[in-house]
Amino acid sequence: MSERLRAIVDDLDIQASDRVLEIGCGHGLAAGMVCERLRSGCLVAIDKSKKMIDAAVRRNHAHVASGRAQFHVTDVVDYKPGRRKFNKIFAVRVGLFHRDPSLARSLLEPWLAPGGKIVLVYDEP
Repeated sequence: MSERLRAIVDDLDIQASDRVLEIGCGHGLAAGMVCERLRSGCLVAIDKSKKMIDAAVRRNHAHVASGRAQFHVTDVVDYKPGRRKFNKIFAVRVGLFHRDPSLARSLLEPWLAPGGKIVLVYDEP
Protein backbone atom coordinates (compact mmCIF):
# COMPACT_ATOMS: atom_id res chain seq x y z
CA MET A 1 0.00 0.00 0.00
CA SER A 2 1.11 3.51 -0.67
CA GLU A 3 1.94 5.24 2.60
CA ARG A 4 1.60 8.59 0.83
CA LEU A 5 -1.97 7.82 -0.24
CA ARG A 6 -2.77 6.37 3.17
CA ALA A 7 -1.66 9.65 4.79
CA ILE A 8 -3.81 11.68 2.37
CA VAL A 9 -6.87 9.51 3.09
CA ASP A 10 -6.17 9.72 6.84
CA ASP A 11 -6.13 13.53 6.58
CA LEU A 12 -9.56 13.46 4.93
CA ASP A 13 -11.01 12.18 8.22
CA ILE A 14 -13.59 10.03 6.44
CA GLN A 15 -16.69 9.36 8.52
CA ALA A 16 -18.85 6.25 8.08
CA SER A 17 -21.71 8.20 6.46
CA ASP A 18 -19.67 10.56 4.26
CA ARG A 19 -20.38 11.09 0.60
CA VAL A 20 -16.97 11.32 -1.06
CA LEU A 21 -15.90 12.36 -4.56
CA GLU A 22 -12.47 11.36 -5.81
CA ILE A 23 -11.30 13.07 -8.98
CA GLY A 24 -8.65 11.29 -11.02
CA CYS A 25 -8.94 7.99 -9.19
CA GLY A 26 -6.41 6.16 -11.34
CA HIS A 27 -6.39 2.45 -10.59
CA GLY A 28 -8.44 2.85 -7.42
CA LEU A 29 -5.97 2.46 -4.58
CA ALA A 30 -7.15 5.50 -2.59
CA ALA A 31 -10.76 4.65 -3.45
CA GLY A 32 -10.38 1.33 -1.66
CA MET A 33 -8.90 3.04 1.38
CA VAL A 34 -11.85 5.43 1.49
CA CYS A 35 -14.40 2.64 1.11
CA GLU A 36 -12.86 0.72 4.01
CA ARG A 37 -14.01 3.59 6.25
CA LEU A 38 -17.54 3.93 4.88
CA ARG A 39 -20.62 2.14 6.18
CA SER A 40 -23.73 4.04 5.10
CA GLY A 41 -21.78 6.55 2.99
CA CYS A 42 -20.54 6.20 -0.55
CA LEU A 43 -17.69 7.08 -2.85
CA VAL A 44 -18.03 8.36 -6.39
CA ALA A 45 -14.74 8.18 -8.27
CA ILE A 46 -14.11 9.65 -11.69
CA ASP A 47 -11.26 9.47 -14.15
CA LYS A 48 -11.07 10.43 -17.79
CA SER A 49 -9.26 7.18 -18.64
CA LYS A 50 -11.45 4.13 -19.30
CA LYS A 51 -8.39 1.94 -18.71
CA MET A 52 -7.94 3.39 -15.21
CA ILE A 53 -11.64 3.10 -14.37
CA ASP A 54 -11.64 -0.54 -15.50
CA ALA A 55 -8.66 -1.21 -13.21
CA ALA A 56 -10.30 0.66 -10.31
CA VAL A 57 -13.51 -1.35 -10.69
CA ARG A 58 -11.54 -4.62 -10.71
CA ARG A 59 -9.57 -3.58 -7.61
CA ASN A 60 -12.73 -2.46 -5.77
CA HIS A 61 -15.27 -4.99 -7.03
CA ALA A 62 -16.51 -5.79 -3.51
CA HIS A 63 -17.13 -2.11 -2.76
CA VAL A 64 -18.97 -1.69 -6.07
CA ALA A 65 -21.10 -4.76 -5.36
CA SER A 66 -21.97 -3.45 -1.89
CA GLY A 67 -23.07 -0.09 -3.30
CA ARG A 68 -20.35 1.81 -1.46
CA ALA A 69 -18.45 2.75 -4.64
CA GLN A 70 -19.29 3.99 -8.11
CA PHE A 71 -16.73 4.61 -10.84
CA HIS A 72 -17.36 6.77 -13.90
CA VAL A 73 -15.33 7.55 -17.01
CA THR A 74 -15.53 11.33 -17.34
CA ASP A 75 -13.41 14.42 -17.26
CA VAL A 76 -14.00 16.58 -14.20
CA VAL A 77 -15.06 19.55 -16.36
CA ASP A 78 -17.79 17.35 -17.92
CA TYR A 79 -18.94 15.65 -14.70
CA LYS A 80 -22.50 16.42 -13.64
CA PRO A 81 -23.34 15.28 -10.10
CA GLY A 82 -26.92 16.54 -10.34
CA ARG A 83 -28.26 17.50 -6.93
CA ARG A 84 -25.73 15.30 -5.16
CA LYS A 85 -23.49 17.08 -2.63
CA PHE A 86 -20.30 15.63 -1.18
CA ASN A 87 -18.88 15.92 2.34
CA LYS A 88 -15.37 15.34 1.02
CA ILE A 89 -13.92 16.03 -2.42
CA PHE A 90 -10.33 15.15 -3.14
CA ALA A 91 -7.86 14.87 -5.98
CA VAL A 92 -4.26 13.72 -6.00
CA ARG A 93 -1.92 14.87 -8.77
CA VAL A 94 -4.61 16.27 -11.05
CA GLY A 95 -2.68 18.64 -13.32
CA LEU A 96 -5.66 20.89 -14.07
CA PHE A 97 -6.00 21.76 -10.39
CA HIS A 98 -2.28 22.34 -10.00
CA ARG A 99 -2.19 24.69 -12.98
CA ASP A 100 -5.32 26.63 -12.03
CA PRO A 101 -6.36 26.31 -8.37
CA SER A 102 -9.00 29.05 -8.71
CA LEU A 103 -10.71 27.05 -11.48
CA ALA A 104 -10.67 24.00 -9.24
CA ARG A 105 -12.39 25.84 -6.39
CA SER A 106 -15.04 27.41 -8.63
CA LEU A 107 -15.73 24.04 -10.26
CA LEU A 108 -15.86 21.98 -7.06
CA GLU A 109 -17.44 24.26 -4.45
CA PRO A 110 -20.98 23.94 -5.86
CA TRP A 111 -20.73 20.17 -5.32
CA LEU A 112 -19.70 20.52 -1.67
CA ALA A 113 -22.17 19.93 1.16
CA PRO A 114 -22.28 22.56 3.92
CA GLY A 115 -19.29 22.05 6.20
CA GLY A 116 -17.62 19.86 3.58
CA LYS A 117 -13.95 19.70 2.75
CA ILE A 118 -11.96 19.94 -0.50
CA VAL A 119 -8.43 18.52 -0.53
CA LEU A 120 -6.23 18.99 -3.59
CA VAL A 121 -2.78 17.41 -3.41
CA TYR A 122 -0.12 17.88 -6.03
CA ASP A 123 3.21 16.51 -4.89
CA GLU A 124 6.19 15.15 -6.73
CA PRO A 125 6.30 11.36 -7.24
